[in-house]
Amino acid sequence: MKRARLLAPSRIMRHTIRNAGGGRRRGPLVEKSWDIIAEGSKSFAAASMLFDRRTRERVWMLYAWCRRCDDIADGQVMGGELGDQTGLEGKIKGIRILTQAALDGQPTADLAFDAFGQVAAETGLTYADAEEVIEGFQLDAEDWRPRTEEDLMRYCYHVAGAVGIMMAIVMGVPRDDTATLDRACDLGLAFQLANIARDITEDDAAGRCYLPMEWLAEQDIEPGQHTKPHHRQELADMAAKLIRRMELHETYARIGASKLRFRQRWAVLSAANIYGAIGREVRDLGTEAWNHRVYTTRPQKLRHVIAAFWEALANRPPAPPMEPRWTRSDLGKAGRAA
Repeated sequence: MKRARLLAPSRIMRHTIRNAGGGRRRGPLVEKSWDIIAEGSKSFAAASMLFDRRTRERVWMLYAWCRRCDDIADGQVMGGELGDQTGLEGKIKGIRILTQAALDGQPTADLAFDAFGQVAAETGLTYADAEEVIEGFQLDAEDWRPRTEEDLMRYCYHVAGAVGIMMAIVMGVPRDDTATLDRACDLGLAFQLANIARDITEDDAAGRCYLPMEWLAEQDIEPGQHTKPHHRQELADMAAKLIRRMELHETYARIGASKLRFRQRWAVLSAANIYGAIGREVRDLGTEAWNHRVYTTRPQKLRHVIAAFWEALANRPPAPPMEPRWTRSDLGKAGRAA
């Protein structure tokens, strides 16, 4: 009896062609990424317009990936109300699989991940860069709470500091320019500290708390009771503590911005001004900071952008009063060892 002849693997299998952006055209990726940042963060969208065209398009695509990962992890739509928190481990696994596929040039059927593949191909972003950010989502998936200030800063590093580093790489900062990348990380840390201070009551409503347990114990606040009316002064004191740390990292970030090209420096300083203003308003409102959500109006954003123009033009950042306690190398190592 004659045996059936087996076909060579190359005759029966077709390999998916690897293309940056999953095979999508760059134009639609950029256009959709703009729609995402315009809806997801008006502050970042406003600052991004100050970049040169190529840089802002890359920033939009990176933001689209960050926003999409955040929405998947939290069951949100454009950072809105937290959704179903079940099956978080599976969601994080999905983020990792889609991110790797995007970096491999494979189609993901998700425009934000394809956009990440495109910007990564253009700028040299790696899976290791992405994983530092994904670890932040992993912490939330594990229902993690910070015990110490170092824990808090490690979380800020993963969800924002690591993003700042990726943004700097997208802007063309060389990987061996560690000083500038350190300062980019500082800017992300400053942004996240402002976010945490502003969103304390919103996070509590979602069952989350990013204030270190040690801080709560020092204030003699019972677990889960920090947003109760009788603890409002203690809450204002802890928010002011967050903002003091925000301002220190913000000052260091301005030093890093001085090394960038003018339009990049202007955009970074604009974002720093806008987010710094949010943090300082939370601090200045004291016990009334959470009666309504603190945000910057369009005229306020314009004033911050104009002020940043003159800062960028002069390019004389203030000398910081002291060094931050936590640095990029400290927090990155802590994250990888956890």
